[in-house]
Amino acid sequence: MRSGGWGKRPVVGQSSLWLLVATLFLALPPALAQQAARVLVQGTVLDAGGLPLELAGVGVEGQPGGTNTDAAGRFSLTVTPPTAARPLVLVVRRIGYQTLRQPLDLANARDLKLTLQTDNRALSNVTIRARPSGADPREQVSITPIDPRAAKELPSAFGDFNKILTTLPGVVANNELTSTYAVRGGNYEENLVYVNGFEVYRPFLVTSAQQEGLSFINPDLVENVEFSSGGWQPRYGDKLASVLSVNYKRPERFAASATASLTGGTAHVEVASPNRRLTYLVGVRYKNPTYVFNTLRTAQGQYNPTFYDAQVYLTAGLGRDASDPSRTTLSLLTAVAHNDFLFSPVSGQATFSTGTAQFQRLTILYDGHERMQYDTYQTGLSLRRRFTNSFTGELQAGLLLSKELEYRDVEAGYFFADINRDPNSQDYNREVRQRDVGSSFKHSRNTLQARVGTLEARTEWTPGTRHTVLAGAKAGQEHIEDVLNEYSYVDSADFVPDYRRTRLRSSLNLDSYRYQGYVQDRVTLDSLRTLTYGLRAHYWTANGQLVVSPRAQYSFITRRNPCLSFKFGTGLYYQPPFYRELRRQVAERAAPQAPLVYAASLNPELRAQRSLHVIAGSDLRFEQWGRPFRLTGEVYYKYMTDVVPYDVDNVRLRYFARNNATAYAAGFDARVSGEFVKGDESWISLGVLTTRENLSDDSLTVFDADGQAVGKQPKGYIRRPSDQRLNLGIFFQDHLPNNPSVKGYVNLVFGSGLPFSPPEAPELRGTTKLTRSYKRVDIGFSKVLSLQSNAATRRPGQLESLWLGLEVLNIIAANNIGGYNYVQDLNGLTYAVPNYLSPRVVNVRVIARF
Repeated sequence: MRSGGWGKRPVVGQSSLWLLVATLFLALPPALAQQAARVLVQGTVLDAGGLPLELAGVGVEGQPGGTNTDAAGRFSLTVTPPTAARPLVLVVRRIGYQTLRQPLDLANARDLKLTLQTDNRALSNVTIRARPSGADPREQVSITPIDPRAAKELPSAFGDFNKILTTLPGVVANNELTSTYAVRGGNYEENLVYVNGFEVYRPFLVTSAQQEGLSFINPDLVENVEFSSGGWQPRYGDKLASVLSVNYKRPERFAASATASLTGGTAHVEVASPNRRLTYLVGVRYKNPTYVFNTLRTAQGQYNPTFYDAQVYLTAGLGRDASDPSRTTLSLLTAVAHNDFLFSPVSGQATFSTGTAQFQRLTILYDGHERMQYDTYQTGLSLRRRFTNSFTGELQAGLLLSKELEYRDVEAGYFFADINRDPNSQDYNREVRQRDVGSSFKHSRNTLQARVGTLEARTEWTPGTRHTVLAGAKAGQEHIEDVLNEYSYVDSADFVPDYRRTRLRSSLNLDSYRYQGYVQDRVTLDSLRTLTYGLRAHYWTANGQLVVSPRAQYSFITRRNPCLSFKFGTGLYYQPPFYRELRRQVAERAAPQAPLVYAASLNPELRAQRSLHVIAGSDLRFEQWGRPFRLTGEVYYKYMTDVVPYDVDNVRLRYFARNNATAYAAGFDARVSGEFVKGDESWISLGVLTTRENLSDDSLTVFDADGQAVGKQPKGYIRRPSDQRLNLGIFFQDHLPNNPSVKGYVNLVFGSGLPFSPPEAPELRGTTKLTRSYKRVDIGFSKVLSLQSNAATRRPGQLESLWLGLEVLNIIAANNIGGYNYVQDLNGLTYAVPNYLSPRVVNVRVIARF
């Protein structure tokens, strides 16, 4: 394995990469566009859902020339002031939308927000001449736009932004206590997350959902969101499952909010300077999950979690051109997070079936405590320059520092008892026979430090009306120090045999460099057809592997029905390993009855996992009951090679650190969204999936008629840990007739069972033993008290409105399971004891907006 230290000279080839990064940013057209008018008009064009519209035509009535919006919906137009006292009218047109005519006041012509309404009927009898938008979700496979407001108001235990993803097709998240999610057969580490173009990382050592703390995305700061569940474009990175791309706001005026609930609080401020050259967002959050944790039955005790973070996003318009401060923009995104989970368990209890009609109850008494702490510091700096109307360059630098620790000293004494399940008996649901007293002890002193630095250059070039070319190059350095020190034992009847003792002690370091680059071209073939194609390359010095990822998308809108489009996408996607996949643990015994000793090491020969995506879908926009709706459907197939198998333990993934499997995932996703109630968007999502893997070296024992083992046979394809055959998500909003300030929300999630097996039992992996289905219904009610509706007369800091919410979480009181603990009785028989998630909980939220 080739590596280098943080301050050491890079490996051969790095200097040329840095030269390429600088060249892409500096080799720019020397000529700047001439200013043809004295007044500059700028703004953003959005659709009714708040998403940006690209290539909308913008012009002033009666004046020559005009412009089109870019991929972010922005436009910049120079306007000649009228010689006579006549009003100016700004006209915005785009196929599929009603033409907007708006009076233009040149004194307030900066950062306009223009919204176009869908016009399906007008499209039915016209010939389309304008080209479609590359940012339109109809023309990108597996793209789902998300309303940030819905993410904020959706009922959930902690107000986590990612919870809205669980209502989307193909997304699996069977634990309300965590922000992790799996998409189309992948795991949560196969998802890309970007905030304003900066990649976001999560902690490494998290083992259970209760320890996780805050996810990165702050809902108060979000402006728009796109979620891709497969087949994404080359400009996005190298993972196998999904991309979540979030853009934070660029404020236009002062605004603020403060939120308080039984599970935490948030506050944010957004400010723009009078000339709007400088804007900033500040958001702080505090999560207090003690109220929910105290309802958990499996582990009760003294919880002392401390979860908080702070994020700042600043933008500054640079340059001498006072009439166009957005021509050169400097942005800074900084986040500091402190997640400290301290727990002193006292007792726990779980009643479960052993697979027959017999029910048992496990009672556990604890002594000791555990502590998990993650301190994360992440910052990103972006310099963006629009050199001409057709060429833009951007330079980004990012730095991540993560310090994590896992300390644990917990002793548990437990006993089993048979349960009377006869409903006609006086002892129904009571313990009738106690047996099998045992105990266990777990000790750990694990620490991890990670440091990741990146530098990236991006360009966007529009050479004509048909092409939009994006290109970029990125270099990164990673330094990780991982210290593992664990010890545990299990006894029965006060006797601890050596073979029930385990020990792990190691110290691992990894220094490496990553180099990435991409180029893509979006081609408008005609007014109905769009083709996007390109390449992405990735080289990692740790394993010396270079991978090249070709990707392509094709879409067309039907001539007979301009509201119906079809999309096709394919590509070869890679996921070069990160530190977690490299780490392997090999168990050894010096003798059959000796302690089990684990040795941890890194596998520098681990190759990138590879996945071929093939996706076909359609998108139909229609009207029903006089209101707009959208129906999407997709079929997909992913064939994966060089797969690194893994097992799931709560929210910890235990990788095999070997490329010893092939796998596939196939399924169908559908979603219908629209105004089921006028003025409020709701949706229903359905996902059907099968995903299986074939390990090259796993087998099953074959027995003869007398029960004697006679040999081994290969397992073949088995179910993957993420093989959830069916998932259903519903988010529904309603309000009182003639009173939209009083609303109701329903958030329903259903997922079929997932395969599971005990550790150290490879023959049981992928068998038909499943967890019970996950089902959860959260409902909420809100009332908005408007205190000052006139933005023009409202003073900065004056209270605008109060949002009062009441939520009933898990209203059906479903006994969902978040994982299993495995305990042994006196005879060495292993039991899978479920960890039950939160029961029915009532929450109250208040949001004050200023």
